[in-house]
Order: sequence, then C-alpha cells, then structure tokens
Amino acid sequence: MLFRLILTLCVLTAGAAAAEESQWRFDGWDGPAIDVRTFVPEQATETTPIVIVMHGWSREAQRYFDDWKVLGEAQGFIVVVPHFPVEDFPSSHDYNLGHVFVQGTTRLRPQEAWTFAAIEPLFDAVVADFGGKQTEYTLFGHSAGSQFVHRFLYYMPDARVSRYLAGNAGWYTMPDFDTEYPYGLEGAAISDEQLAAAFQKDVVILLGREDIDETDPDLRNTPEARRQGKNRFARGLTYFSVAKTNAEKLGVGLRWRLVIVEGAGHENGQMAPAAAPLVE
Repeated sequence: MLFRLILTLCVLTAGAAAAEESQWRFDGWDGPAIDVRTFVPEQATETTPIVIVMHGWSREAQRYFDDWKVLGEAQGFIVVVPHFPVEDFPSSHDYNLGHVFVQGTTRLRPQEAWTFAAIEPLFDAVVADFGGKQTEYTLFGHSAGSQFVHRFLYYMPDARVSRYLAGNAGWYTMPDFDTEYPYGLEGAAISDEQLAAAFQKDVVILLGREDIDETDPDLRNTPEARRQGKNRFARGLTYFSVAKTNAEKLGVGLRWRLVIVEGAGHENGQMAPAAAPLVE
C-alpha cells in the first residue's frame, strides 16, 4: 500500500505524544488517489478512538477538518477526513451513491471500485501508519456525506464500523423494497438479509431542528425526493419511520436512534458538536 505523507504523523505508543495534524495522499484502493487530513490529539495512545468524517457536497474537506479537529482535541479522538474532489467524483452517482452501478444502468460495478470501497483500506492505512491497535472506527457524514454513510451501511455489511452517525442528509435511499432505487431498495441489489443486518447496526440519525429550508438550491426537489418530505428535517423523520416499519416487517430489532439537534440548521459546524460525544 503506497501513500505519501506531506506532514509527519506522530508515532502512537502508550506514552505521551504531542498533538499532530497531517495531510497526505492515499492510493491504497482501486479508485482515484485521494487527499486525507488527519488529526491525532495530545496524549493519544494505540487504542484512541478514530472517526472518519465524510464531507458534504461542497467538498470542503478543510472546513470539515477544522470543525472536527477542535472536537478531537477536546474529547481525545483521532480525526480522519478524506477528500473526494469533484474532478474525480463529479456527480452524486460517483460520491453520495457510492458508484455501485454503471451509471444509467442496473449493472453492478466491481465492488473494489465502488467509492464505498475506499473507507476500509483507508482505516487500515491510518492504523498501520502509527502502529495502532484499533479494530473499529466511527463513521460520520453530514449532508451528502450522510447520504454516503447510510448507503455504505447497506452495501458494506462487513465494514468494521462501531457506530454510524448520519447527519442532515438531503434525501435518502429508503430502507424499503417497495420504492425504486435510488430512492428505495427495489432494484438496489440489496437482500432482505442485508437490510435486516443494517437494522441491527449501531446507527444514529442526527437531524438539525432548523434544517427546514425548502428553497435551498442544493436541496434535491425531484418528485421522489419531495415524497420523502418538504425539507431535510422532514425527510430524516420519514427515513427513521420507514426503518421502524420495515424492521418490524422483517422481524428484527432496530438498533437505530434518532437524535434531534436543537437550534441546528444545515451546517456541519452546528451538527458536529452533537455528534462528537457519540464517537467511540
């Protein structure tokens, strides 16, 4: 696995270490090489929790990194922010939807080429670089990043994610086989067993109470999206409700939780402080 460090990460041991941040190039998967920003807090050890943060459609990885670095420093976890630039991931098909299908078709691409496939080897690269012993990580996403996270949940059932944190998605692939993909799972190449497994994962749906702007130009307004709700807050409530209904139909327990962040709109900086205490 090849990647180039631009700044040097500290080596984590049981002893004390100064806080460090780095930016480096990761090419240990079958897709395009991606830039990664990493923060390691002071006093980190080989078992310090890791959160991988998926940015929104703005692709402003540096802004997400700045928001989360402060929280990682205060609460003592490692922050990893990969950047999926528009040049290599130009559409929602390539980023938010994970590039699972050949665009415009129902033909599956090789799994190792899915955008989703970058995350597990990225985690391995981070752990290996500083000699850590972490075996799991938290996966957080906001906006388009939240779309990535909730679809990753379906398509990567063996991922070593201890907790999924999905905040303020603009629209959803509903956990419902009666709705056609990408707005639901009909034709999504997801089985009942995969959905049942997803319902039993530790998932937190984070919704900003004030994320209710129906005129936001970045809010998808197709008829299918509008059926999910008039705004992001309403669509998130629908998503959680559909999950409860379909978990019951499948006869499995639902481990998902809904957390409403009071006073928060569609801003990662307002949502991240509510998500940070959930990193494990």
